[in-house]
Amino acid sequence: SCTTQWKTETMLPPKDPAKKSATCILQLLHPNPHDMNLPDQSVSHCTTAVELETFSVCDFCNRPSGSRHVVPPPSHAFILIFKAYMYSAAGVLVGHPFDTVKVRLQVQSVDKPLYRGTFHCFQSIIRQESVLGLYKGIGSPMMGLTFINAIVFGVQGNTMRKLGVDSPKNQFLAGAAAGAIQCVICCPMELAKTRMQMQGTGQKKSSSRKLYKNSLDCLARIYQREGLRGVNRGMVTTLIRETPGFGVYFLAYDVLTRSLGCEPDDPYLIPKLLFGGGMSGIASWLSTYPVDVIKSRLQADGVGGNYQYTGIMDCLRKSIQREGLRVFTRGLTSTLLRAFPVNAATFATVTLFLLYVRPDEASKDCEADTHHTPLQTQASSL
Repeated sequence: SCTTQWKTETMLPPKDPAKKSATCILQLLHPNPHDMNLPDQSVSHCTTAVELETFSVCDFCNRPSGSRHVVPPPSHAFILIFKAYMYSAAGVLVGHPFDTVKVRLQVQSVDKPLYRGTFHCFQSIIRQESVLGLYKGIGSPMMGLTFINAIVFGVQGNTMRKLGVDSPKNQFLAGAAAGAIQCVICCPMELAKTRMQMQGTGQKKSSSRKLYKNSLDCLARIYQREGLRGVNRGMVTTLIRETPGFGVYFLAYDVLTRSLGCEPDDPYLIPKLLFGGGMSGIASWLSTYPVDVIKSRLQADGVGGNYQYTGIMDCLRKSIQREGLRVFTRGLTSTLLRAFPVNAATFATVTLFLLYVRPDEASKDCEADTHHTPLQTQASSL
């Protein structure tokens, strides 16, 4: 349920309505109340506002404080959340083949390499395992998508409210907190994904023997053999990767959208959000990619009962000794090819989604009242 507080008060609109914060990702979790035709007694006014510089916008709908609001019914909220999930799932479908190539390149043996590079890996997987080979393990991220998004954006938004001031530093801290907490779901999810992606590597589709039926079967078998510790294999490296990674992601997006001047009335808003989201994704991956290589190797280790590494430091030492520092760039091309379009599409999708649920005629119901005192409450612009 939405945590926005509702009271029968109104507030002054911002002094400069042209200055507004960038489109809020958290709006995906809340339906737009202005599009609802409910009885007059349902109308109230939101008292939670975002104050940035010399203006205020409503934290619920990103419109000037004082606009008329209605509390949407749960059925409408469910429809909007379902649509948001479908948009996010589309991003996973587009990016998963690149992720499969990344994992294969990170984990392959340096003594007997199967792939010469990114494009050769693509070609080999399609030729040997068909196009479906690129989508091995996709069930895991599909299942964890909703939970991870809810945790990340929920924790990030609440942390920003606790910190009180919307600044780049606090955006980093809030993002880092969100990244750390979502590791509880992310680590087992990526373990199953990695094991499924490595299954049948280099084998013809007809001759490959499946060790795991699907992602759930993979986690169940790991739990039976290794217990809870096995299911959380790679948790430390996941935590080391996700904590600063999400911090850099939110920091980069905040800095880029501020510098680009992303405003709702800007005719170039979508291209700016595409660029800001894509570059934020690239910055996030570059900042923690070496850790991701170690994480992938640890999580892929042990398939078939053969273990090469005893821990993080052992994996790090052996990898550097055998392959040098170049090991930390394995699969980087595939990762960056995936990072920009997927993260860029995320923000563009949010914008188009909000435009869909905000028809022009809805603005007639949003006339601000200018006879009351504004509420000065700082919260997250994200």
